[in-house]
Amino acid sequence: MGQIRYKQVVDALAADIRTGRLRPAFRLPTHRQLAQTHGLALATASRVYAELEAIGLVVGETGRGTFVRDQSYPRGAGADLATPAASAIDLSFNYPSVAGQTDLLRDALRRLAASGDLESLLHYHPYGGRPHERAIVARHLQARQLQVSGDQVLIVNGAQHGMAVAAMGLLNPGDIVAVDALTYPGFRVLAEHLRLDLAPVPVGPAGTDLDALERLCQARPVRAIYTMPTLHNPLGCVMDVRARKRLVRIARAHDLLVIEDASYAYLAPDAPAPIATLAPERTVYLSSISKSVATGLRFGFVAASQVLIAPIERAVRATAWNTAGVITSIACAWIEDGTVARLEAEKRADAARRQAIALKALAGLPLVRHPNSYFVWLPLGEDQRADRIAAALAQRGVSVSTAEGFATTTHVPHAIRVALGSVASEDLPGALAIVRELVEQDSS
Repeated sequence: MGQIRYKQVVDALAADIRTGRLRPAFRLPTHRQLAQTHGLALATASRVYAELEAIGLVVGETGRGTFVRDQSYPRGAGADLATPAASAIDLSFNYPSVAGQTDLLRDALRRLAASGDLESLLHYHPYGGRPHERAIVARHLQARQLQVSGDQVLIVNGAQHGMAVAAMGLLNPGDIVAVDALTYPGFRVLAEHLRLDLAPVPVGPAGTDLDALERLCQARPVRAIYTMPTLHNPLGCVMDVRARKRLVRIARAHDLLVIEDASYAYLAPDAPAPIATLAPERTVYLSSISKSVATGLRFGFVAASQVLIAPIERAVRATAWNTAGVITSIACAWIEDGTVARLEAEKRADAARRQAIALKALAGLPLVRHPNSYFVWLPLGEDQRADRIAAALAQRGVSVSTAEGFATTTHVPHAIRVALGSVASEDLPGALAIVRELVEQDSS
């Protein structure tokens, strides 16, 4: 009978939410009040809310209560994982482009068509790329202060693929991986599929809270840490030299594998050397030219010691069999002739201009940002709700990300990430004006 009663309460509340009788942001009774009203045990009342939260109808906030979730804003749309409507002003994804990139691709395809090596691109290549291509990538990484040889590099289908094969090759289900409390959504999704146990560590404007990381490692058998020391997504912070050295000391003391994601590192040219230079024996360095050149160019690379490279290479074979010959050929030619370096410089300048626009358009709001990044993080006030603001923006034709996709903690902070790299520069002030208007309306 208790099970039937419990289900009846879940169904009744779900129906009230779906029909609009309980409106978005409505604060539901406390667990104790719900138990008293319906004659349930306190644990059963907690179970009612847990089930409603699991199906996306409510959200619980530590210290504040349980609230009806805004259903007009899709669950999980708070990250780079949900595709906005084609008609939306896209401030959720970043796919920056600068003038002339289409012509560059046309020229590259013409040169490729005229090359004498075209036949070889139709065949299987070695799992991590041909030796001369790996050497080209190694020289590219040397310009980023990472001294590696070609046999320490694997070519992969973008940084996300590199992340996946690194985790598949070096980690096991159940391994504990330290991550920032706000981190890249793609790693969260990967960890879920590989059944990795993510242990969140507080993160702020200076980067990972290393005191908290050390306490975590002392309390639990942490196997690895996933980190973005150079231009964190979504906060834009850059870890300083002292913090990088301390992270390495912690990693060595507790035998941690370090997975260093440098996807946005090209935007911070004056950043300290990668962690991989400080701890090459235990660090897997991941990056790509998908962000710095074009998102459709799925060309990434993994750099690590030869001991770590071997199991990662086996994972490449299991997931993609070999590198994509045509894309690899174009990408390597662009690295060698300086096209990649030039586009990266142009995009750093473009990002800085867009940040200046954002700083002016959103002046007075508590922005967390890097002056060269393609996004800003906007924490919201005590009584504001990210899903409500995002839903209101969607109704105005503007797509943003909330903290939901980035958070690795049970409590999800109310904040939005505004991507600056996908809207034409001349349209950006108007789009940001809508963001400001609705954020300020929600606080009134």
